[in-house]
Amino acid sequence: MVSKKKKKYSSGEGAQFMTRKAALKKLQLTLKDFRRICILKGIYPREPRNRKRAQKGAGGIKTLYHTKDIKFLLHEPIIWKLRELKVYQQRIRRARAMKKYGQMKKYFRDYPDMNIDHIVKERYPTFVDALRDLDDCLTLCFLFSTFPSLRRVPRDQSLLCRRLTVEFMHAVIAAKALRYVFVSVKGYYYQAEFEGQTITWIVPHHFAFQPQSKDDVDFKIMSTFVEFYITMLGFVNFKLYHSLNLVYPPKLTSGFSSKSDKDLIDERAYVSERIAAMNIPLVKLSGVGETEEVPEIDIFNTEDDPQKLEEAKLEAEKIKKLKTLFDGIKFYINREVPREPLVFLIRCFGGQVSWDRDHFVGATFDESDESIAYQIVDRPSMEKQYLSRYYVQPQWVFDSVNARTLLPINKYLMGAVLPPHLSPFVDKTKDQVYIPPEQRALNDPEFKPLDDDDDDGEIEEASDEDEADQSDKESEIDAEEALAKQYQEEVKQDSSSDEDEEDDTNSEKKKLSKEKKKAMAVTSGVPHKEHPYLKEIEDKQAFRLREKLVRKKHRNLYKSMKAGQEKRKKEIWLLRKKRRLHDEKVKEEKKTEKRKQKMQALEAACS
Repeated sequence: MVSKKKKKYSSGEGAQFMTRKAALKKLQLTLKDFRRICILKGIYPREPRNRKRAQKGAGGIKTLYHTKDIKFLLHEPIIWKLRELKVYQQRIRRARAMKKYGQMKKYFRDYPDMNIDHIVKERYPTFVDALRDLDDCLTLCFLFSTFPSLRRVPRDQSLLCRRLTVEFMHAVIAAKALRYVFVSVKGYYYQAEFEGQTITWIVPHHFAFQPQSKDDVDFKIMSTFVEFYITMLGFVNFKLYHSLNLVYPPKLTSGFSSKSDKDLIDERAYVSERIAAMNIPLVKLSGVGETEEVPEIDIFNTEDDPQKLEEAKLEAEKIKKLKTLFDGIKFYINREVPREPLVFLIRCFGGQVSWDRDHFVGATFDESDESIAYQIVDRPSMEKQYLSRYYVQPQWVFDSVNARTLLPINKYLMGAVLPPHLSPFVDKTKDQVYIPPEQRALNDPEFKPLDDDDDDGEIEEASDEDEADQSDKESEIDAEEALAKQYQEEVKQDSSSDEDEEDDTNSEKKKLSKEKKKAMAVTSGVPHKEHPYLKEIEDKQAFRLREKLVRKKHRNLYKSMKAGQEKRKKEIWLLRKKRRLHDEKVKEEKKTEKRKQKMQALEAACS
């Protein structure tokens, strides 16, 4: 009996993958709807090991999907909703073409909404899963919250993004969950911690919106992502507020409910309202006290790694101190300073903040308040200043949060040249990391980076000391050589007189006397010189021998590890070289500036 011949590409990679054209035919969807459902369900193209087999022998490069993912979409109820929407779109187009505008309005009014709550619950079965995937969600929602009304971005979507992002920032403020912040060209990087999960997101700078062409940015695809992320962020906010015993949706106090504020509809008013909302505490659930009990760390007897336990204790103490960093301190923000990031930071760590009530809504106290400790300015000078407060630049707030302590203000005063703003997002597990001198000074209080003037003075003093030591050593060597020569001459004279007196002695005695005299003679010693690179060469040879003992299955991993180490070494070397060149340039500029000042002083004295 002859076995049935197996059809080609019916198993293996040929059966595991499906082209996008075949998927559209199987699902009976348009490309637009297929992209939308793939974004909502989290299905993305795959890269096969053997593309020719996966494409069933076809040439070229085609977009491939897993067959099981496409079969999974067959049972998705949202496909029927997409088909229903397609029918409504056809009816609207037909009514517009026939100029039946009343019927068209009716279709728009009855246009069905698409509910994707079940997709969010399916993709994130637990709250921790949603927190782990919240980075992109927050970044995109904060980006869309800055958009005006666009053709391909619904106005309701951007407004909902604004509301949800403000709610999330309120949750961070209430939980005091913010850990790090960094200001870059792209925007403000924030990192918060909820239930042991770190969440990092970017908030763009508030600049005027620049329209982008359709070829550069596909707003329709981004809007589909935001459609899913809005639902997800709503679930997360609801859970966070209830875990913090806060009313959801948040209810602000009656201090911010004037009709004039509600009637403002321009873009600047929206931003002002959002910032003012962050300056008002949220309403808590009834029966819940304001005092929060700080949970203590459980201490277990871990004999395996007590160092990790100590590090965890120190980190917990730092976080506890960070939560009350600005507690009881009043800040006043000038109008030239970006308010939203500073209000968010100060409120996260227990501080009170206000601004000019004539320009923006939501101010809580005036500039004339004598209890203000710090006034944040971004200008070289001010006409009217108060003696009861410090005038600092905005970077002081960011650097103090990252350092987890109130830094000295002498480098951040009004009009001062600011120190470099260091990124706190450094992987501490890696050994090969470039640490700038400023960061080393923060980590180690004993380490003090020297200024250029101090360096010059210390270098000159060190050179003088070296010259003095060298001259002393040379004089000592000359004295020792003179004494050695004098002693050798005396020994020679004694030996010649002894030879004249003892002519009849035996040759053996003469040899013995000569050997004794040689042993007693003082000669200049020859130091034993070791090869400076001999030990290093031997260590390298031994290391190469150990490398040959690596097993074959681990050899590729070892090679990639060594390549990564070499790459990091090169990066560190380049950064150090850049820093050295920068320091030399600054040093030369200071020297030229001093020379100019001296020349000007001499000219003034001569004249």
